[in-house]
Amino acid sequence: MALLLLVPLGIIAVFGLAGYGFGTLGRVGVRRADRGLRFRCAAAVLGAGAVALYTWGLLHVGGAVLDAEDGGAGSSPMRSCRTADEAQWSRSVGYRVDYIPLRFVCETSDGGSYTPDTVPGYIGPAVGAFALAAAVCGGAAAVESERRTRRRGGAT
Repeated sequence: MALLLLVPLGIIAVFGLAGYGFGTLGRVGVRRADRGLRFRCAAAVLGAGAVALYTWGLLHVGGAVLDAEDGGAGSSPMRSCRTADEAQWSRSVGYRVDYIPLRFVCETSDGGSYTPDTVPGYIGPAVGAFALAAAVCGGAAAVESERRTRRRGGAT
């Protein structure tokens, strides 16, 4: 159920963040923008990249969930849980979705679990790198704004 909400929200967030970042910088102009504005716009664009990659991973997980929920011939064990190790997937009895880190997890009859390769391996590290870079740019924008306020004599 959460997948149905997160994918459209992710798409809206991507366009909102990218629109803010590129639109603001385009309206003001790159040469006329001060450092704080450049950092804010960079944070928004990097945040859009992180959300876009996470949403891409959610689409992969959604496909795995659809495969797991599909009944009929050949649905036991679940197609999403089939890996090269037949001994492992032949014991699969259920699944769960972990959102951080994003992954589809198959649960086995003995209480264990394993993660098939449903989400591409680059998603987690790339989302983390983009999110970290966005946070650094956002922090730099805040520091730059504080410096500008102090230079103007607005600090108390």
